[in-house]
Amino acid sequence: MWLSSSSVGRKFVMAVTGAVLVLFVTFHCLMNTVAICWPVAYNCICEFLGANWYALVASAGLALFIIIHIIYAVMLTLQNRKARGADRYLVVKKPATVEWSSQNMLVLGIVILAFLVVHLIQFWAKMQLVEILGKHGALPPTAGTLFLQEAFSTNWTWIVYVVGFCALWFHMNHGFWSMFQSVGWDNQVWICRLKKISCWWTSIVVALFLAQAIVFTVMAHKDYYKTDSALRAQYQEMISPMIEESFGPQAADQLASAPFDQMKQMINGTLSQMQAPEAQSYFANDPEYPKRLETLQNVAKLIEYLDVEVPVENEIPANPQPTNN
Repeated sequence: MWLSSSSVGRKFVMAVTGAVLVLFVTFHCLMNTVAICWPVAYNCICEFLGANWYALVASAGLALFIIIHIIYAVMLTLQNRKARGADRYLVVKKPATVEWSSQNMLVLGIVILAFLVVHLIQFWAKMQLVEILGKHGALPPTAGTLFLQEAFSTNWTWIVYVVGFCALWFHMNHGFWSMFQSVGWDNQVWICRLKKISCWWTSIVVALFLAQAIVFTVMAHKDYYKTDSALRAQYQEMISPMIEESFGPQAADQLASAPFDQMKQMINGTLSQMQAPEAQSYFANDPEYPKRLETLQNVAKLIEYLDVEVPVENEIPANPQPTNN
């Protein structure tokens, strides 16, 4: 098949898969920008892009494009080395027109792949993957801002992200315009234009990524994603369906309307009762007991995680009573 056996076909596949990845990176950049401007909406997006069928299909398709892109990149590199033969060991002066990134696309790709693995471990594995497996941890998989808190509160994350984004700039800047060249759009007029568009597009995207990494790091070290009142109210809403599934709507309503400190007492009190030795005989014949206990333990861990000193202005007020005018 010419797409895999010929150089032109392989470059065409690289161009198509590269175009898809450029669009995804741009979308991901815009989605992360929402986390800066409106963190509550970011969590809503995370819920929308959870383990829903359309998100799973998109994730599987994206993973396929990444794998194909990597395979064809290796194939083209090996093909080029084979074509050069022993000449590749000669020390020669490279033409001034040959970009540094063009000579190191595979190395840049490896750096980006390593960065991608770290990113997947920090976010995808704890969000969409746990929903697929049905094995939730203490942090709700839809609470994207809490995973930002977890990732960027460490001292090494921002370093990894800066290195990854720098490699992304070189790789994407060259790949953006060269993919048009690969499909035949390579006249001198448009190549110059495409190189400028590529530089601007890539620079804006990577600059936004770097700004996001800085903002996320600063906010995480301030515990903003734990203490913001709107986010804490949203986390409390995330707890409600977990409780309703295991303990019924009445218990969920009580928790949803309770202040944070009272909710903590209620959860810890119920958990102590369920784990008491005298209660084991009562729950022995309850097949749902292990699941209910695990749910309550996760809720207790989440509350403990959020149990930090909150500024007075960020405290969630108790449900206001209606006033008569």
